[in-house]
Amino acid sequence: MQLDKLQIGSGFMAIETSQDELLALLLAVARKDRQAFQRLYEQISGRMFGLCLKLAKQQDLAEEAVQDAFVQIWHHASEYHNDRGAPLSWMMTIARYRTLDLMRSRKARATDGDGPLDRVEDHREGPLDRSLRSAGEQALTGCIEELSDVQRDSILLSYYRGMTHDELAVALSSPVGTVKSWVRRGLMALKRCLER
Repeated sequence: MQLDKLQIGSGFMAIETSQDELLALLLAVARKDRQAFQRLYEQISGRMFGLCLKLAKQQDLAEEAVQDAFVQIWHHASEYHNDRGAPLSWMMTIARYRTLDLMRSRKARATDGDGPLDRVEDHREGPLDRSLRSAGEQALTGCIEELSDVQRDSILLSYYRGMTHDELAVALSSPVGTVKSWVRRGLMALKRCLER
């Protein structure tokens, strides 16, 4: 299923929805129910766009991330199950990672071709690399999901956007000391989780 390009203002609606209703809609989407998909979009697109915009700080990138996230939800709704967290958390995680992927992709494209050709190397992954990365990503994703929202956002903004503690404090509207604490506690929680 393909979504039209998102339009701010007319396309995003902020409607409070219970997790049970979201679960029912997600199950219907898994059966390829287009009306349920439209309703799901109406229910969470505004919140999802807010998250993507907060991470990306670029409207066009946030719009693209939301669109991509909904395409992924359409194709992978049948893979959702309760141990992946609440339906809203699962869908917002898809949007969060899609935003970060797009940010990395754009950053890589901006620097492609800058170096001399004699230093160009083939950095493509082999099968073993892909397998190890996939296992590591799954473990990291699971551990990141266990963090509180503020810890998760602090770490992701710090490591993917390269924000300093001062910039995080401004972006998250919190004191610098509090932000430092979120990052430190979040990293300690990630370390404990990954060591299990």
